[in-house]
Amino acid sequence: MQHSKRFGRTLALGLGLVLALVSGCQRSEAPPPATAPAEIPVPVPFAVKGVSLGSSIGADKRVASPISVFAKSDTIYASVATEGTSPSVTLAARWTYQGDQLVSESSQTIAPTGPAVTEFHIAKPDGWPAGSYRVEISANGAVAGSQEFSVAE
Repeated sequence: MQHSKRFGRTLALGLGLVLALVSGCQRSEAPPPATAPAEIPVPVPFAVKGVSLGSSIGADKRVASPISVFAKSDTIYASVATEGTSPSVTLAARWTYQGDQLVSESSQTIAPTGPAVTEFHIAKPDGWPAGSYRVEISANGAVAGSQEFSVAE
């Protein structure tokens, strides 16, 4: 009989311990899963990536078909591809004829937040003189790209 009392106490003690462990596990909450910190985008410095010339552009301001020889009656477009971010950048286009004769200058201030395209153009209703031309693109006063082209006879 003493053996069965001891067995009963041991059994009761064991069951109590199991219940306490189960209750303790149910009450404690697992810590929330660790979340990765939000990635902070690294700003990309502003840069002119290319200048394309053509006689027409699309709605995206990109030259439809790049060319370097134009007809006298063409409107001449320059698409300036840029990348990077900046609160303000002044892009300027300086068009010259035969090396040093100024044809036109214009500028646009942009606030890029990534890849972008800016368009410049020149037109001359009575026709361009035949010869060699150049467009020079600057960003905040520093030359950032250029293209040479010509107008055919």
